Amino acid sequence: MKVFCAVAGNIGSGKSTLTGLLAERFAWRAYYEHVEGNPYLSDFYARMERWAFHLQVYFLSKRFQHHQEILAAPESVIQDRTIYEDAEIFARNLHDMGHLDARDYANYRELFSVMTQFLEPPDLLVYLRTSVAVLEDRIRTRGRDFEQEIPTPYLERLNLYYEDWIGRFDLAPVLVVDTDSLNLVDEREELEGVARRVQRRLEATRGYALPL
Repeated sequence: MKVFCAVAGNIGSGKSTLTGLLAERFAWRAYYEHVEGNPYLSDFYARMERWAFHLQVYFLSKRFQHHQEILAAPESVIQDRTIYEDAEIFARNLHDMGHLDARDYANYRELFSVMTQFLEPPDLLVYLRTSVAVLEDRIRTRGRDFEQEIPTPYLERLNLYYEDWIGRFDLAPVLVVDTDSLNLVDEREELEGVARRVQRRLEATRGYALPL
């Protein structure tokens, strides 16, 4: 039986790492967020108010494309960041900060609403909860130039929006994983612990054991 699992979380929370590790662990196909080669990302971090709308539409388009491919794929899939986060976290935050004006935000939300009518939600959403201090440390460690100047208040606001959104999200079951003390890359047992939690939650949702 096909599984569609998605991983959500703030910048630097470990989404891509966990997506890759779970894909390998369960032989799932991984779909990653479009970061490398994104034509707007570096400009956005330099001038958020100028490029916010362009960036959000780019991400929304790519995420919609991935979601459609996921639903059509015959194999089980795990996705790094969801289309729901684009609207509920990032676009909302940019609007509230004054970087996305009311007209553009309304246009964006309408587009998001139309798109998501054609999408089935994942079987399970794994939310990675991470403190801002740990986010900043991981961002420094991975060394993407365009991320090094992300302001601390920006990450703090995103964390607040994530907590608000995850408390309201009802399209799929949610598994919350606190990642501050986890070393999923070097500590195999910690990865296995998360994988067992994912498997148990999927089996409870489906009502029978999954062939994982």
